[in-house]
Amino acid sequence: MEKAVTKSMQEQIDALNKKMDIILEEIYVQRQKRQEVEDLLTDLSIIGNDLFKATVDELDHAGVEVDGEAVKTLVFRLMRNVSNLNEILGMTESAVDLARDVAPILHQVGLDSINYMHELEQKGYIDFGKAVFEIVDNIVTHFTVEDVKLLADNVVTILETVKNLTQPEMLHAMNNAVNIYKTLETHDIEEMSLWRTFKELRSPEMKKGLGFMITFLKNVAKETAKNNGKESK
Repeated sequence: MEKAVTKSMQEQIDALNKKMDIILEEIYVQRQKRQEVEDLLTDLSIIGNDLFKATVDELDHAGVEVDGEAVKTLVFRLMRNVSNLNEILGMTESAVDLARDVAPILHQVGLDSINYMHELEQKGYIDFGKAVFEIVDNIVTHFTVEDVKLLADNVVTILETVKNLTQPEMLHAMNNAVNIYKTLETHDIEEMSLWRTFKELRSPEMKKGLGFMITFLKNVAKETAKNNGKESK
């Protein structure tokens, strides 16, 4: 019985010893880590002091005076505005992401624009635009500002004249006149004597033509007199 009790107590003692060994090992590990952290902090402190001294020396050589209070104030302001700095950094990251997303779109737009301009050039729009520019350049070169002002003052009359000339009956009459002129042999016209001229004047066609010319000239004279009367008023 006593042997059994002794054996049980020995087992408990062995178990306690194992646990103590584990605890001591953990304490040793923690102490080692703490020592490593302390050594790291010491090294960082030394490095920081050396860096600070080197910075101060460099600034001193450069003729720059460092205000400790200003630096402390700057550090405090940075600490107070950490949230604002985070927002600024977030906005910067968003802008960078947007630029990355927009870059392919802009690239494609550029390619589409180049292709479109190439298509316009193939169809002749570019050459047509150059020709139009040459027309405008000739107008600007050959006309003065006063000519343009006169054109602006009389543009209504010009447009009314163009409108009247483009009426179907006027176009038909001008087309007939052009066709008749094209059929005439202007280089080999037969000479007529006075007797034959008077004879031709008695023909119905010439009488009608003379009547048309006289009527036309009379109406032109009346219209001119009317316009001159309006201008004098």
